[in-house]
Amino acid sequence: MIAAAGWFVNALLLYLGVGVAFGIPFVWRGVHRIDPAAPGSTWGFRILILPGVVALWPVLALRWLAGTPPAEERNAHRLAARRGSS
Repeated sequence: MIAAAGWFVNALLLYLGVGVAFGIPFVWRGVHRIDPAAPGSTWGFRILILPGVVALWPVLALRWLAGTPPAEERNAHRLAARRGSS
């Protein structure tokens, strides 16, 4: 049981280490590729998003590598507005 806990802690530390190693270059350069509002952002914003980037690094790494744009919200209001404008 203690060996399993040690393995879990080591896996968590590895995950966080890779997240920090990914997060620093991502908030410096990569956030601009997946968020069109980020180019004018301040360093305060980048520091603020760093913990989330560290936690979600696999998802953000895939989006950064693929160059996918941000997801567009899809709800009844947007769909109705789109139908009304066409």
